Amino acid sequence: MEYLSLIGTVTLIHLLAVMSPGPDFIVAVQNSISYSRKAGIWTAVGFGLGVIVHIFYSIAGLAIVISQSIVLFNVIKLMGAAYLVYIGVKSMTSKSEEIDIEEGLEKKQISSFEAIKMGFLTNVLNPKVTLFFLSLFTMVISPDTPMSILTILSLIIIMNTILWFSLLAIFFTQKKVRNIYHKFEGVFNKTFGGLLVGLGITVAFSQK
Repeated sequence: MEYLSLIGTVTLIHLLAVMSPGPDFIVAVQNSISYSRKAGIWTAVGFGLGVIVHIFYSIAGLAIVISQSIVLFNVIKLMGAAYLVYIGVKSMTSKSEEIDIEEGLEKKQISSFEAIKMGFLTNVLNPKVTLFFLSLFTMVISPDTPMSILTILSLIIIMNTILWFSLLAIFFTQKKVRNIYHKFEGVFNKTFGGLLVGLGITVAFSQK
């Protein structure tokens, strides 16, 4: 019972963080409306796997090492920035294709593995997520928190991530939303791509 307050606090903090717009949000929305609901949900699973990595090194104490090592942190930061720019440019240069909405024919598709990989890399290479987990595991979660509680918190964080982005995938693949997207597909692709490139540049030049 003494840890219920901690569980509630961590759950709320993480929900607010995961709902805030960022690279994960943009990639989740783009994959959902550009490909399919299934691709969006698999992307959400990729985010969840990325979160597992963050949790693992945070519990192991490696987050502090990463935060204190300028070289290591900058390597992660530049890798993440490069990946955001890459998928952003890829989106901006993608060509629009006609699809038959009524028959549910997708213009193109990516495999489940590709969607998971995109979600995983976007999340795990985001230095802002690294700093979030560093703050969470140093300021909110005490080092002497029992492993059983850490396990519960980890499962909640992972499920929060997957469920939130899966809900986004479901919402943005509603027929009305998809129809609007396909009317302005070129504009959306360039907008999403531009935002990702902008985020990548911001990350690359951001101070620790």
